[in-house]
Amino acid sequence: MVITLIRNGQTEEEFLNKIEGRSNNLMNDTGRRQCQNLSLRIKDNKYDLCFSSPLTKCVETAMILVGDRVRIISDERIIDRDMGSLTGCCLEEYNKYKFWDYNINREDYGVETIKTLFSRCNDFLDFIINNYKDKKILIVTHEEIFRVLKHIILKDSLQDNLLTKEITNCYMEDFEYGGINEKKTGICK
Repeated sequence: MVITLIRNGQTEEEFLNKIEGRSNNLMNDTGRRQCQNLSLRIKDNKYDLCFSSPLTKCVETAMILVGDRVRIISDERIIDRDMGSLTGCCLEEYNKYKFWDYNINREDYGVETIKTLFSRCNDFLDFIINNYKDKKILIVTHEEIFRVLKHIILKDSLQDNLLTKEITNCYMEDFEYGGINEKKTGICK
């Protein structure tokens, strides 16, 4: 199985460094251009299915990338992290290291815990491996979900820094994935 992860195109809130969480925002013009540019890069890629977060910015990203060429399935398990009362705040107010430590597992301000993120992402990956084993799957989601899915696929240690690399808007990465017992490799694009 090949999984392609893509982060949604930019929204105005992301441009302004606001915490979105599960806010249902549209992409801005920059985000649409990012998606159009990426769609040209992947136009010859053949995907069997596309899974998308149900939030508008991801559905819109998926539509620009694959249109009606690939069936798009909305899945709640890959919706963005619930940021509780931090939603709408400036990104500088968010101590991401505190909320990305798996052992601390903080839920201050009503922020969804990191263990809950890992649980629902594991459930999602189990579902696609059990139902679409030999398929090429495109997944359009958010930065935090992208990060967790990648971490699971590559079997990275939960003791390591979970924030090692920035995942920009419309960033894409391919992975060969076969489930728990198979070696995984990431291929950056």
